[in-house]
Amino acid sequence: MVTVYWVFTSLMGIATLTALIPGRALGWWVPLWFLVSTATNELAVWGLVMHLLMFAIGVTFFDPSDPFVRSALCVLMLSCLGTLILLRRHFESGRQLERALKVGLPANFEEMIPLDRRRLLSRQITAKDWLHPVSFARPGVRRERNIAYGEAGKRNLLDIFTPVRPGSDRPVLLQIHGGAWLVGKKEEQALPLMHQMASLGWVVVAINYRLSPRATFPDHIIDVKKAIAWVRQNIHKWGGNPDFISVTGGSAGGHLTALTAMSGNYAPWQPGFETADTRVQAAMPLYGVYDFCNRVGIRQGTRIDDYIMKKVMKSTPEDDPEAFDLASPVCWVDGEVPPLFLIHGSHDTLVWVEEARRFVAELSAVSSTSLVYAELYGAQHAFETVHSPRTSHYLNAAAWWLEWTYADWCAKRP
Repeated sequence: MVTVYWVFTSLMGIATLTALIPGRALGWWVPLWFLVSTATNELAVWGLVMHLLMFAIGVTFFDPSDPFVRSALCVLMLSCLGTLILLRRHFESGRQLERALKVGLPANFEEMIPLDRRRLLSRQITAKDWLHPVSFARPGVRRERNIAYGEAGKRNLLDIFTPVRPGSDRPVLLQIHGGAWLVGKKEEQALPLMHQMASLGWVVVAINYRLSPRATFPDHIIDVKKAIAWVRQNIHKWGGNPDFISVTGGSAGGHLTALTAMSGNYAPWQPGFETADTRVQAAMPLYGVYDFCNRVGIRQGTRIDDYIMKKVMKSTPEDDPEAFDLASPVCWVDGEVPPLFLIHGSHDTLVWVEEARRFVAELSAVSSTSLVYAELYGAQHAFETVHSPRTSHYLNAAAWWLEWTYADWCAKRP
């Protein structure tokens, strides 16, 4: 039993290290590092409880003078210290997000939000959310499932989250799931955000879309635009305002979010619905891929490029440079984009933060539109899929930003 205890505590220490240290160029170890790091990082509150429990077991049921037990207890103490560092990073993310909003938005952005809406927003977080990391439901929210927006079966279904209380002309948020363009579905991601915004009076739409390897780009973005066209035509039935559609998503969904924001009404990606208005009024991409060509070599040492070529594009930049350019949000950079709020974690193992930095630099050099960029120190890929102190801060910031985009849009309407 002593050996089992020593092995378990050693694994806990290794897990804490993966969350503290960015994993880079790890080859086939990347998925494992990501999964262990994300679980350890985002469940740090419960990790701290586990450390204290394991320490109590060690001093109660084992002999602390045993070398294996003593070394296990030392590892636990160091790992517990590391977990406290992780938690400090969680709570510090609130200041990072608030600073990003103040830098990227007008100085009076809070006052631009109507008072009745502003009263619903907060910068405080409470333990009732992040002590229940996979409990997402909010009171007063209704969810209607599996509504068809296209003809691709279950890959063209969407869910709609609405407030229970009656209303009309509510702003709309469309969520695009991630999953490396290969896996994922509308029920799995961004549930904290979707329930939060619906509870604040928004209409939220979560979509499926066709996936690789069966689907080849641009099938994915065509489906997103088809969903936007459907929402614009039908969302009034659920109390939504078809004239204001914001879009968000993480990872592959972050890539599609950015591409959607920058390619509004691009007819070749609207086959059969070329005249539909697929422009969006705001976009919030999270930890996305912004350049399919890896032009400046940011992703050296990763396998993303081979994966994109073989599974998603089914060609190479040399064989079809135009297709790769069109698939890259960085190649759509110009001044005609809606307000953007980009969020990326500094410890992202799957999509390195330098990709977001370069995209922001390219965009800020030419765009006159509002651009907010928040880099969250210590955050991993997919950090906001469960409730944590960091997720709670993110939800607050996202709500402030989304409410500002809608208020600003309303103020500029003719």
